[in-house]
Amino acid sequence: MCSRPRRAVLSTMLRFCLLALITASAGLAATVGASAETRSLKLYYIHTKEKAEIVYKRNGKYDQAGLNKLNRFLRDWRRNEPTKMDPRLFDLVWEVYRKVGARDYINVVSAYRSPATNDMLRRTRGGQASKSQHMVGKAMDFFIPGVKISTLRSAAMKIQGGGVGYYPKSGSPFVHLDVASVRAWPRMSRQELSKLFPDGKTLHLPPDGKPLPGYKVALAEYKRRGGAIVSTGGGDDSSSGKRSGGLLAALFGGGDEDEVPEAIAAAPVPVAAP
Repeated sequence: MCSRPRRAVLSTMLRFCLLALITASAGLAATVGASAETRSLKLYYIHTKEKAEIVYKRNGKYDQAGLNKLNRFLRDWRRNEPTKMDPRLFDLVWEVYRKVGARDYINVVSAYRSPATNDMLRRTRGGQASKSQHMVGKAMDFFIPGVKISTLRSAAMKIQGGGVGYYPKSGSPFVHLDVASVRAWPRMSRQELSKLFPDGKTLHLPPDGKPLPGYKVALAEYKRRGGAIVSTGGGDDSSSGKRSGGLLAALFGGGDEDEVPEAIAAAPVPVAAP
């Protein structure tokens, strides 16, 4: 017969094994769920009046047919000219949508903007960035009915997946998201950043340019994920890929767009495609 101490040891080992088995099973289930994930975006373009719900990811992989539909939907509406949008932008917008618990359509203010349109707007209205991320299919300006613009801004900044522009005083307030460098404009105060990131782990900088205490940890995490957008909901973001141009380009490239909101949202007479 087993002694009492030995039975206690065996009982402890059995409980440990059961706990390990349960944990492993949960991890496997999460992995299977992530690989089978389907993602879609509910979009309404305020200029074209088009509305659609487009599936762009199936079983954790980008769906080319869905990407093509999004490329067309988010075209330069003034010239009726589409481009190949960066799929990581869709993941970023999807993640923000999920984080804020939105249900309504994403109201798109601006997406792809051709160099010709950007130049035309700079000449006639002014306020557009000369090297806008919109020109390379990496940016979207939008709002979601029923969700505060400040809430969208905070959710996007916490993801640390790219640029976040905040335009609360526009005729139709909106946020700008892009998948260039991790930055935000206008910058939050140190107090606001500390409230948003209590542990100080952020790449975002306050106006004085001095990072929060956890900056180095945030930088290490950013390096580890190669700049990919991390889903806190267990989604498979491995197909998001890594940023081109290396870590320095990802961190410091892109610049603050800080465009004039009225110039972005304005709807001048469409220019006929050549």
